[in-house]
Amino acid sequence: MVEQTRFYSKTFIFFCWTVAAFGGLMFGYDIGISGGVTAMDDFLEKFFPKVYEKKKHAKEDNYCKYDNQYVQLFTSSLYLSALVSSFFASKICSNYGRKKTILLASIFCLIGVAVTASAPNILLLIVGRILLGVGVGFGNEAVPVFLSEIAPIKYRGAVNIMFQLFVTIGIVCANLVNFLSSKVHPNGWRLALGLAGVPASILFMGSLILPETPTSLIEREKEEKGRTTLQKIRRTGDVEKEYQEIVVASQMARQVDHPFRKLLSRQNRPPLVIGILLQVFQQFTGINAIMFYAPVLFQTVGFKNNASLLSAVITGFVNVSSTLVAIYSVDKWGRRFLLLQSCVQMFASQIIIGILLQLHLTATNNLDGTEAKVVVALVCVFVAGFAWSWGPLGWLIPSETFPLETRTAGFAFAVSSNMLCTFIIAQSFLSMLCNMRAGIFFFFAAWIVVMGLFVCFFVPETKNVSIDDMVESVWKQHWFWKRYMDDDDNKGKP
Repeated sequence: MVEQTRFYSKTFIFFCWTVAAFGGLMFGYDIGISGGVTAMDDFLEKFFPKVYEKKKHAKEDNYCKYDNQYVQLFTSSLYLSALVSSFFASKICSNYGRKKTILLASIFCLIGVAVTASAPNILLLIVGRILLGVGVGFGNEAVPVFLSEIAPIKYRGAVNIMFQLFVTIGIVCANLVNFLSSKVHPNGWRLALGLAGVPASILFMGSLILPETPTSLIEREKEEKGRTTLQKIRRTGDVEKEYQEIVVASQMARQVDHPFRKLLSRQNRPPLVIGILLQVFQQFTGINAIMFYAPVLFQTVGFKNNASLLSAVITGFVNVSSTLVAIYSVDKWGRRFLLLQSCVQMFASQIIIGILLQLHLTATNNLDGTEAKVVVALVCVFVAGFAWSWGPLGWLIPSETFPLETRTAGFAFAVSSNMLCTFIIAQSFLSMLCNMRAGIFFFFAAWIVVMGLFVCFFVPETKNVSIDDMVESVWKQHWFWKRYMDDDDNKGKP
């Protein structure tokens, strides 16, 4: 039997990781494209004429010239849609597999791209963003789980971070497209929105070739196919130990009729609390406020339109290169070290930016050239710290800590928490910037302090631990969470 199994080549396995990670590129492109498009005069003049006129007003308040709920809704509607769709994606992911969920993600995104790029009015523009959000919700649910389940234990962190790496690449691509398409009049914005179809198309075609994960096959009672697939992706016939771990976890999972209800049980509380809070904290670092609205932010501090878009490209490249640092270091230095180190780095950069703007940027002036360049440099320092820590680890840790019986349900809560907070930030940032002014950076810095304390006391180290051995090796060894793993869990404790 083993001798007859034809193992996948290393090239094909890497191809599978890469194709799945295009779900991250699709997400990242959507993050990056919205801020650049809303900085284009042609786009504003067509859909938001009042904002266009306000922007052109010579003495308009620097902090408030983009403050418009409809502009924010253009960005945020995608994330509200992704929030809701992630729960449907969880059921599909469990019942029909990770592969089919990824396929559906690409289809919804392709439809959404077609609607947004051709939208004649704001209603269809928002409808297209909502359809894109469904695709993002499905992709963000399935892709990190797929990568964690298909990767070998010793490379699981690095492989899973490919999702976040491709998110950052998507943001860079979007910033470059924004910079170039801003020179195409009057429909450069249509080009920018339409090119989101490229990663969606690659994901669609690739998902037809991807194998299903062994865990998903075994979970759906396709044990023999699951064993064969496990042998193929591990490139060895000696997979009995890992296979039996998955079988035992799958048998336990099949005994759970209501995974969302099981998720609220006492023993599942540690991964649920950590999974949700990591996503909340990830957004309240302020990263997406910067990535969504980087061109707008740089215009606020004094850069001209094209210069602000180019500055956003620079921060995007910093984002990509720093995520590569995470791929190298996450399985070497561990999750906790990266999270804590970055808190110090992000806190310092946010505080200094806030002080600079508080002292030197009034409602109607611009920073001088040197001060504006310092702000860009500090934004790059902040982005670098986020990119090798909270960015990738916010997705990695929830994908590897939930037991199989609640894995897709638990990750749905993590994804929906991320999308909810992303929606809140996207919908409110421009208004917060208008009302809080430089104080918005102190607001995010305060959150970073809370994040660091949470990691210090409540986030355990999970590197080099099998996904299906987390209870024994992680939760039962932790000073606080071990109380939720006692043997009396089934005796009526809430």
